[in-house]
Amino acid sequence: MPLVQLRRSAGAAPRDLTAFLPTTREEMRARGWDALDILIVNGDAYVDHPAFGAAIIGRFLEGRGFRVGIISQPRYQDPSDLLRMGAPRLMVGVTAGNLDSMLNKLTAQKKVRSEDQYSPGGQVGLRPNRASIVYANLCRQAFPGVPIVLGGIEASLRRIAHYDYWSDQVRRSVLLDAKADLLIYGMGEKAVWEVADRLRRGEPIRSIRDVRGTAIPLRKGEWEHIEGSRYVQDGRTVILPSHEEVAADRGAFAEMSRAFQFETNPGNARPLLQAHGAEAVYFNPPAFPLATEQMDALYDLPFTRVPHWSYEAPIPAYETVKHSVVTMRGCFGGCTFCSITEHEGRVIQSRSAESVLREVRALRRMDGFRGVLSDLGGPTANMYQMRCKDDAIERACRRLSCVHPEVCENLNTDHGPLLRLMKAVREEQGIKKVFIASGVRYDLAERSPEFIEELAAHHTGGQLSVAPEHSKKDVLDKMKKPGIESYERFAEQFRCASEEAGKNQFLVPYFISGHPGSTLRDMVDLAVYLKKHGMRPRQVQDFIPTPMSMAACMYHTGIDPLTREPVYTAKDLREKKLQKALLLYWDPAHHDEAREALIKAGRGDLIGTKPHCLVPPASGKGAPPRYLAKVRGERRGKPSNATPTPRGERRGKPSDATHRRSR
Repeated sequence: MPLVQLRRSAGAAPRDLTAFLPTTREEMRARGWDALDILIVNGDAYVDHPAFGAAIIGRFLEGRGFRVGIISQPRYQDPSDLLRMGAPRLMVGVTAGNLDSMLNKLTAQKKVRSEDQYSPGGQVGLRPNRASIVYANLCRQAFPGVPIVLGGIEASLRRIAHYDYWSDQVRRSVLLDAKADLLIYGMGEKAVWEVADRLRRGEPIRSIRDVRGTAIPLRKGEWEHIEGSRYVQDGRTVILPSHEEVAADRGAFAEMSRAFQFETNPGNARPLLQAHGAEAVYFNPPAFPLATEQMDALYDLPFTRVPHWSYEAPIPAYETVKHSVVTMRGCFGGCTFCSITEHEGRVIQSRSAESVLREVRALRRMDGFRGVLSDLGGPTANMYQMRCKDDAIERACRRLSCVHPEVCENLNTDHGPLLRLMKAVREEQGIKKVFIASGVRYDLAERSPEFIEELAAHHTGGQLSVAPEHSKKDVLDKMKKPGIESYERFAEQFRCASEEAGKNQFLVPYFISGHPGSTLRDMVDLAVYLKKHGMRPRQVQDFIPTPMSMAACMYHTGIDPLTREPVYTAKDLREKKLQKALLLYWDPAHHDEAREALIKAGRGDLIGTKPHCLVPPASGKGAPPRYLAKVRGERRGKPSNATPTPRGERRGKPSDATHRRSR
């Protein structure tokens, strides 16, 4: 029987049309507005919560006197949906949403995802592929002459020439493909405020060229005279290899990635320039991080903390974070597969304890809150208020990770401020339980036994997620992750702390398959390690080369850009699937693929019923005779040579296997 949508009761209280940023003319009129200053076009559903980028930027600008409206997930077949609030006076801000639109749509095997976490009801198809480009072009049609400014994580991570896994191509800067006037990268508050304020004062968009955290397009004749930098202190522009060079030469791509990474510290970063044919993109240095007072002011903005009232279906991503509290942003880990550092920065920006407690009290007053905080953390749970011991050293530092290959001696790793915050939050009136669901950096945690004790005693609900990622040192080095010994020490400390607290708790380890540097043999060794330690991971990430990450560079080029040495990468989708199957060796659904992987790796000795074996032998049902012959040959101790080891594994060189379209 179909459900019927009930009408609002005639006696119901009238809806407050000013509670959210306007999305319609009706909401504009309720505020007494005849026009907007700024329109934000957003690829996600509109959730007025600080975990959603469009909402936090919109509220930030509203707090500075701008009339801001938002249109979320507009129909993208034509520009008519963008016109419902009229043309904005100052600019249109375009964001694809909280995720890159291609990553949001496709898996590592390049299959369409069954759910869009940022759409009502998880519905797919409400945003276009390469949303930043599509939305920008629609805005150009809808609002001729109005400046178009790109922002959000998709624009941020595609701001230079970049490898795109889904098309298997090196694409141009999204700024030029979108034909936008300006691009804001990073978290964006300082940059968007300066740009909007200068537009409000009458300055044309083409003259706004010096805002930190922005990229601007340069036409022919505007950039050829720029002199390149010779050394860090000269402050001149670093000339990156052109788009044409990096598209044709993988060595040039690796050099571009290397040069870019060393210009990410706001304290010493130089401007960048990259030619794209007759045009070029000029990148101002990154914006300076927010101070604690600025972070506090940001989270004190009047968020309703709920989705816009027009949505009837729940939004899955909101359900995950609605009762969580962010304490900090940024990450100094520098993991090569992760884009947090490239987007949020390496410098940790923390809120004050008072600000966090104000938000907890606001949550406590919300309908549906039952006293349980689902997460207290950020990109990393235990980097709160951790910074370099000396501001001058931090400004001058060119190191890409504060914790790899070992924790820097200048890094303050004191967990004291975090411990005090955790205690204050859980003792707040009306709070029954505070979970820490953000990833714990265990190489930092093992330095603070008290933190592990508090974590086990008060902030774990039976299971705690951590991310060792792999067991082999060579692979972990490519990831910029600590050795597996660090994880083992943390695991033992957590086990002891849980026992002391009288709790039966477990770690849920995350692992990555198919990461650059990891061969089938490495994955077999990892599977053996997992079985030896009684681990049956359910959280397995098939590696996806996200735009601009160091691991994506390794994947595309077969070169480690930092060492300039060759690195093996599984590019064939079948091999990626086999690597993942090895981590799921315990699951009968993956036994056929795990057996195939073991045979290819020359480890048929791990197929059988003995205690050391990973998977049982094939039953014979439906298995082709040739395959069974290989299995039987391995059982008799005769190595199979039916499937040769990939060239890259034999010679220690990058595989030249044919690229296939993948996530």
